[in-house]
Amino acid sequence: MPRKRNIIDEINEEEAYIILKRLTDEDNDIKKRVEKIALDYLKDVDIDEIVENVFDELDSIRVEDLWDQSGNTRDGYVDPNERAWEMFEEQLEPFIEQMEKYLSLSMYLEAKRYCVGILKGIYKFEKDATTEFADWAVDAPHNYFDVVYDKWKKKHKDQDDIKEVAEIIKKELNVW
Repeated sequence: MPRKRNIIDEINEEEAYIILKRLTDEDNDIKKRVEKIALDYLKDVDIDEIVENVFDELDSIRVEDLWDQSGNTRDGYVDPNERAWEMFEEQLEPFIEQMEKYLSLSMYLEAKRYCVGILKGIYKFEKDATTEFADWAVDAPHNYFDVVYDKWKKKHKDQDDIKEVAEIIKKELNVW
């Protein structure tokens, strides 16, 4: 007799989302339960983990990729310094989007913690980068540090939280 397979283990992310959406649209009790599970999951913001993830993403940018994507191309000339900044931004974008998601969900504590994690990750990259790519994006860490901090402050109006993050920057991230 053939072994019965667990269909849940066989569906992909897109299929899982479609199924979950259909379930929550059809059953309000399931919807409330899913929302609670999602909020519980999203509340788990580990600053140290974010720091390491941001650092790892930035430090994984290979200078060879920069060289392959810049200089003379069939579409014209791509400045290596400009492309380096774009690559830096591309690596940070998912983290910024997650921070903004927390803000849009009014999860201000989590947004603050996520922001601090990103800032510390950028700072760590500035200090400890091991990739030759860092030499091509010298001012990018400082610039995007300000971008992240300003995006968070613009959407986060709690002055006590803003002061708290400013103090963290002053005490722990005082490179600039």
